[in-house]
Amino acid sequence: MTTNPAPAPPAVEMISVTKQFPGVIANRDASLTVRKGEIHALLGENGAGKSTLMNVLAGLYVPEAGEIRLHGRTVTIRSPREAFGLGIAMVHQHFKLVMNQTVAENIILGLDDPRFHLDMARVKRQIEEVGRQYEIHVDPDAFIWQLSVGEQQRVEILKALYRGADILILDEPTAVLTPQEADALGQTMQKIVGEGKTIIFISHKLDEVIRFANEVTVLRKGEVIATEPVTADTSTSHLAEMMVGRSIVFRIQKEAVDVGEVCLSVRGLEALNEKRLSALRKMTFDIHQGEIFGIAGVAGNGQKELAEVLTGLRHATSGSFVLKGKALTNAHPRAVIDAGIAHIPESRIYTGSVGAMSVSDNIALKHYREGVGPFLNRKGLRALSRQLVESFNVATPGIDTRAGTLSGGNLQKLILARELTTKPTLIIAAHPTQGLDVGAAEAVRNRLLEQQQQGVAVLLISEDLDELFSLSDRIGVMYEGRLMGIVPAATATREEVGLMMTGKGK
Repeated sequence: MTTNPAPAPPAVEMISVTKQFPGVIANRDASLTVRKGEIHALLGENGAGKSTLMNVLAGLYVPEAGEIRLHGRTVTIRSPREAFGLGIAMVHQHFKLVMNQTVAENIILGLDDPRFHLDMARVKRQIEEVGRQYEIHVDPDAFIWQLSVGEQQRVEILKALYRGADILILDEPTAVLTPQEADALGQTMQKIVGEGKTIIFISHKLDEVIRFANEVTVLRKGEVIATEPVTADTSTSHLAEMMVGRSIVFRIQKEAVDVGEVCLSVRGLEALNEKRLSALRKMTFDIHQGEIFGIAGVAGNGQKELAEVLTGLRHATSGSFVLKGKALTNAHPRAVIDAGIAHIPESRIYTGSVGAMSVSDNIALKHYREGVGPFLNRKGLRALSRQLVESFNVATPGIDTRAGTLSGGNLQKLILARELTTKPTLIIAAHPTQGLDVGAAEAVRNRLLEQQQQGVAVLLISEDLDELFSLSDRIGVMYEGRLMGIVPAATATREEVGLMMTGKGK
């Protein structure tokens, strides 16, 4: 009599994992089973415990309780090095890169091989080979601080692939990719699992989960709510409702707004990037009061430099910009703020907030001069902080909590609360919903629409075409620092904009 062989054990089993921080239980009895050779999606709101659970698997956190099994064998993981030794690599949402080292140095940092002789030429060739294989192209000699957020994300993905992980954890890997690049990453993931490897894929883009994943596990408030197979009948509305416990409106109802006079006028603006190469090339456009002007483009095509020039954080080498008749080219950031420009920066971690400071002190960064006389009105600032935390629905134990302990969505709400209450004339919003769950993204977009209804001009920089089409009145497309063209959002197509993003079209 023949007997069927026993089924292979799951690649990953996390059993009743509990992880807590002071005042917060991030994971409570969370269990996760991931089969070998599958893409397993992990869904949940910001702060639901997804990244914490994966940080436990990746060795960054040691849980208070629970068990981890890899391929049926119980393991103890106390450091990222131990995790890597077990074949686990994680691409984090907030990058784990050394800013003053090169791409190549970051990729081999911590590796035991080579032990005695470091042949960087060979290492660079290998990195370029892996990059070509997976179509992830980054200059191995570039310093991390010279790269855009999107390029830094590519370095993290490339680092994991270079190290040959057997179990690959991807935390929001497509957050800074174009739809075409996301599709290419999906094909790469299919190729990886086709070789018997395993991927755990954290994402807030529900359509990508449906396209790429075999199974999905949903977390809410640190607990596992459900694990389901992803089938042809799985819908984004069903996944969203499991995530947040209520229905989500995906298509924002944008009310008509009477566009006013020109608010921001940009003429022939040019600037250099960190490599002293041209990043902006004769940028010219206007934004009117009550208008949302979208900027589309692949990461690294000058969007970051545009936002920094307009907020006084980068020197313009040529050209000018005027806000409501006031020339602000190369003005001090304080003068830009006083003129009425609010800034929601590309990086909420490094630019938008000070993680070591409290929630209240982060709000005070834009409101500290509102007291009477030369002294800080600490009592008034604390009252304002409590009011803004409540009105913007920032989930935090209190206003004295360090901002760095907040989830991505709540940190973004904190930045919005600070910036939008300065009574701005123009809001420069760079990737305002990047990495946010559907509920938090909905709240951010509604806040921007509220500002538009009040006559505020908005410069919306985003790589999410759905977001640009749903919020913008007009869309300008950037490629290699140039404005390829400006199209009405109501009549433009994704194909037209996507073509312009590659340097073709208009």
